[in-house]
Amino acid sequence: MDLKALAMGIAFAVMWSSAFTSATMIVQAAPPLTALALRFLLAGLTGVLIARCLGQSFRLTRGQWRTVLVFGLLQNALYLGLNFVAMKITGASVAAIVASAMPLLVALAGWAFYGERLSGLAAGGLIAGIFGVALIMGARIQGGVDPFGLMLVCFGALALTGATLSMRGAAGAGNSLFVIVSLQMLVGAAAVGLVAGVTETWVVDWSWRLLWAFLYTVYAPGLLATWIWFLLVQRIGAVKAATFHFLNPFFGVLIAWVLLGETLGIWDVVGVVVIAAGILAVQLSRAQSAKAP
Repeated sequence: MDLKALAMGIAFAVMWSSAFTSATMIVQAAPPLTALALRFLLAGLTGVLIARCLGQSFRLTRGQWRTVLVFGLLQNALYLGLNFVAMKITGASVAAIVASAMPLLVALAGWAFYGERLSGLAAGGLIAGIFGVALIMGARIQGGVDPFGLMLVCFGALALTGATLSMRGAAGAGNSLFVIVSLQMLVGAAAVGLVAGVTETWVVDWSWRLLWAFLYTVYAPGLLATWIWFLLVQRIGAVKAATFHFLNPFFGVLIAWVLLGETLGIWDVVGVVVIAAGILAVQLSRAQSAKAP
């Protein structure tokens, strides 16, 4: 792995993790689902424009349309919808920690439902990661975190895991990367917008902080991070690129602490280190399996 790939991986992890903090800034001042629907709409339309400028194909295969619908509904509408609602009452760091455990949930589900064998390294990483999440969540529950918000975040992580597992072996993006990503966001905008229209009232506490957080969330984690991720996968492969997920819990908690002043206790630090080590072990095991003949 060269220095450019390393820089790309760290940049992706920082942007992905920072989305929880910027989203918390948004939901503190605006209706969460309405804001999320507008985010998807703006990002989707921007992505379509980029795809047109790049000359990408809008003729999608059946498999690519399946990708659009599955990720648009499970990842964008359900996972992010639940997280946006939850972050209004739990804050950013709890959501970041639970969402960061997704590689562990995918490994666990692969073993439980698909009969995938886990190496000793992967099994140890899985156990360590789950222990780290339990350690932090136990401390947060004792500290008074809202149980309903925590439940929403957990269901969101399960939705993201389901989306990831359902797309195993699916067709690649080909020459339609921004088309697929943009259509996923527009699907999410439609689904979340329908729910928001029924359940929310348009009351907004306007400020420059809200505007900055909204635009940052649309274009940095939403579009730029996606572009960097696919470039990274093309450069070093999906398995090696996924290794950078171990940085997500660290950056997620750190950014929320710095920008939002969220509590950072000793058990949070210990738990984040354990989770990161667990994710790294699982991903390194996958890398070793990919190299094996």
